[in-house]
Amino acid sequence: MSIASAHAITLSSNCPPSFENVNGVCKLVTRYQFYDSVQGRGVGGTQTALPKYRDGFTPQQIDLGRYLFFDPILSKDNSLSCASCHRPDKGLADGLDRSVGVTGEKVSRSAPTLWNMAFLDKFFWDARATTLERQAEGPLFDPKEMGNTPEKLMIKLNGNRKYQLLFQQAFPQSNEITLNNIYTALSAFQASLISLNSRYDQYAHGYHQALTEDEIKGHNIFRSFVARCSECHQPPLFTNNQVAVIGVADPEGTPRDIGAQKTFKAEKLRGGFKVPTLRNITKTAPYMHAGHFEKLRDSVEFYNKGRGHAVPEGENLQLHWHIWEPNLTDEEIDLIVTFLGALEDESLTPQTPMSVPSGLPVIDSNFQQQRNGFKITKNGEE
Repeated sequence: MSIASAHAITLSSNCPPSFENVNGVCKLVTRYQFYDSVQGRGVGGTQTALPKYRDGFTPQQIDLGRYLFFDPILSKDNSLSCASCHRPDKGLADGLDRSVGVTGEKVSRSAPTLWNMAFLDKFFWDARATTLERQAEGPLFDPKEMGNTPEKLMIKLNGNRKYQLLFQQAFPQSNEITLNNIYTALSAFQASLISLNSRYDQYAHGYHQALTEDEIKGHNIFRSFVARCSECHQPPLFTNNQVAVIGVADPEGTPRDIGAQKTFKAEKLRGGFKVPTLRNITKTAPYMHAGHFEKLRDSVEFYNKGRGHAVPEGENLQLHWHIWEPNLTDEEIDLIVTFLGALEDESLTPQTPMSVPSGLPVIDSNFQQQRNGFKITKNGEE
């Protein structure tokens, strides 16, 4: 992670925190690996094992992915980096109801957090990608997101001497920069974004003083058979990574988003979206797939307002069976929200590079992202 000179960057030979270097590759180390209970059974106990996950990348591949992630050179016009929509100071989301791409317009959905991507086998709100590599590829070439093309991306990176040297360090068996190596490096970095050391985790590992009395009460409600929150938001990831139809309405003035129906060509998944993780949920407002709720409490309360209460007129959705009417009190809703604050853990937030090989701004400052009715422009003008 150090800059050796003005002409050379040396990638780190050390694995990120929470990873151990084993024969030259980084292997994840976490207490949850000592548990043998399987995620997906019941509402999930505190000592539930993690699902299968991705690791085994080299330190150099992870570090190269970090530089790529923060470098606007990946976008069509050098105006956006991956970190523009997945900002470390916004819980690896962007704080917008719907993200803004190179066109200066909002896209149809919000930017999901990238924490704990290594454990997932479905990506994007509509679950259309099944590998980290396919997920990394998507935004690069979406005309409304980063707007690049494979051909132009290759020309830009291969024309940069610093990136040529970095790819040689990360992929010594390759003689040139390839698309697959770009996807691998971005996947390696994203797989290193681990958040498993919150106060909740300390509680789950046996230190019960880590949570307050109200947080414990909220946790008990969260995983009760009345609220049923943990049926879908299963610990320790606080997602089951499945698609669920919950009946949330589309934002006013936007076309109907059929969600996972398009991915799976299944009518029963119309309006269905992937269950998001609740890790660092207090950092990633607004909530839902299109930023429907500014406040976390409103998002929690949505599930208490009655099955199908927000389904648009004329829509016949097959709502998930866990969407019902738990009739929680205001106090119980508040306690759940209080508990969700115990899932905060940004201790392994990646280091933002002071500079990137392209020489462009690390997190671009010219592409202003405004909301609440303001016009979005590339020049920062309203």
